[in-house]
Amino acid sequence: MGQVTPAPDPRGDRFRALGDPTRRGILALIADDERPAGQIAAAFAMTRPGVSRHLRILREAGLVRVRARGTTRLYRADTEALADMARFFARFWDDGLARLKHAAQAEARGDG
Repeated sequence: MGQVTPAPDPRGDRFRALGDPTRRGILALIADDERPAGQIAAAFAMTRPGVSRHLRILREAGLVRVRARGTTRLYRADTEALADMARFFARFWDDGLARLKHAAQAEARGDG
């Protein structure tokens, strides 16, 4: 019997983008408020071009939105993308809790 290869998950780039601790930190910083790149860079011990590279990766992964205000670009976490990722993980959490509940109930009945 042949092996089935699942279709690629479009969230793959998002998961890869969050694999870096600096990008997770940037995302946490802009989760609730939009900030200019200079202000984001000031929060990290790296050059502004380095932070810009991380912001580009987050933007390309669909985790960050950018809005222009004059010559300033403001960055903010994309809450819809994050909610999609949360739903993805919740499925595993919910399934695990349901299995645990079922096992506990079976043991309480003396089935387990």
